[in-house]
Amino acid sequence: IPIENILVISDDLNIPFGTLRLRKNGSAGGHNGLTNINELLGSQNYARIRVGIGNEFSRGQQIGYVLGELSKEEKEEMPEVSKRVIEGVKAWATIGADRAMNVVNTRPQPKSEA
Repeated sequence: IPIENILVISDDLNIPFGTLRLRKNGSAGGHNGLTNINELLGSQNYARIRVGIGNEFSRGQQIGYVLGELSKEEKEEMPEVSKRVIEGVKAWATIGADRAMNVVNTRPQPKSEA
């Protein structure tokens, strides 16, 4: 598979929960999974969608946070987050990374109070 046809989806502690970031390439930024992918591909020049999971954990508790349960609020928001990730994948595949970044790299809209 040509590297320009690879899109990786990963979590990211440095982005607020539910926020998405599409990039055409970049460093692993301390993410062990991306570090491993970089090593396997021998390159950082692949597209990735980073899905924000926030960083609501105490010092040294990163693993427990990443592998732990979602909060009630996060569980309620996940269908919408998943929908936006799927839309991002479709945009990347159909209109290209540059234009897809304009679609994906927006802040999630807060739910209006009814």
